[in-house]
Amino acid sequence: MSDTSATGVRQTNLARILRLAHLGGPLSRAALTESTGLNRSTIADLVAELAGLGLVSERAPDPVRRVGRPSPVVTADPRVVAIAVNPEVDALTIGAVGLDRGIPERARIELDHLITPAETATRVADQLAAWRDGPLADARIVAAGIAVPGLVRASDGLVRTAPHLGWTDAAVRDLVHAATGLPTVVGNDASMAVLAEHLFGAARGIDDVVYLNGGASGIGGGLVVHGMPVAGAGGYAGEFGQNRPGIRSAEDRQAGDGVLEDEVSRARLLEVVGLASADEQTLAAGISASTSPRVAAEVARQRRILATALANAVNVLNPSVVVLGGFLATIAEDDMPGLLDAVRAQAMPASSEDLEIRVALLAEDRLLIGAAEAAFAALLRDPLTALAATPRPHVASAG
Repeated sequence: MSDTSATGVRQTNLARILRLAHLGGPLSRAALTESTGLNRSTIADLVAELAGLGLVSERAPDPVRRVGRPSPVVTADPRVVAIAVNPEVDALTIGAVGLDRGIPERARIELDHLITPAETATRVADQLAAWRDGPLADARIVAAGIAVPGLVRASDGLVRTAPHLGWTDAAVRDLVHAATGLPTVVGNDASMAVLAEHLFGAARGIDDVVYLNGGASGIGGGLVVHGMPVAGAGGYAGEFGQNRPGIRSAEDRQAGDGVLEDEVSRARLLEVVGLASADEQTLAAGISASTSPRVAAEVARQRRILATALANAVNVLNPSVVVLGGFLATIAEDDMPGLLDAVRAQAMPASSEDLEIRVALLAEDRLLIGAAEAAFAALLRDPLTALAATPRPHVASAG
């Protein structure tokens, strides 16, 4: 084998070990040996190199009663961090997500105006600077990921349109990169969320998934087919909120000839609960605590229309699992068996007989984790090349 070939194989194996530690959580060297088929000495060398790069750490195994020498446990280093960003109509959420999937820092910046791409970049840079001078002083920040509620062109990350934000052909990737110096990726928020739920959440281990996300900007969606995320020709697949489901009762129609996200709407829920603005937990708590017939009627109305939209998706895509996030999870949980029955009543029996509907397991973390996963992609694909652009921080010693 040539030196070039040997180097390529080693780089591939470094990426395999790092990805296993990232996706699987703490793993023993023995487990890594079994998963990869590599021998123990090769695993030891690869882990030592990744540890020297600051990407993984090793610790003694938990005490167990077994014969033989216990195998050290390998974990992704939490000091390797991606910055995850989610601009919305009412708030800008920024999180620091570790390679171990922890979220040591997050900030929700409430907004009384529509944030622009330039302001997004400035606020991200300001928050990053504050964290670097404080809690993330010893972190290695490798990239930024931005989850945008809109159509994002896959080829270059250009936000073609985020109508609720008022963005058109916005080069937010370039703006954030220029402001922070970080390699930056941009994607549709729901597409990033389905990736997070598929890897770590409610759809883990499921090969065929439909995901719908309900947020302040409407309803977006993401797809996993045969275990692979589906983006479409330009990256715009999954816009379930723009579909027009049939509405059986005239009394259920509130938006004229509106699309799904006009009828099944977070803003309508906020209005009946009596909140001007709220995060997901606050809205869910408000609905749960309410005894108002008007709130109950609105939740039921939205659930009926959502059931029709889901039945259409089930007929077309035949998923094993539908995952609902954001306010859609809230209205589903109000009567999950009833929602599933309503979907099956409107879908083809063969397509829906084994269907499950689940709420997003990662809850409000799903968009941050999904954005971070996109940001970590280059590191997980080729650790050595990715790290060349992100030198370690120099932290002054105390003394």
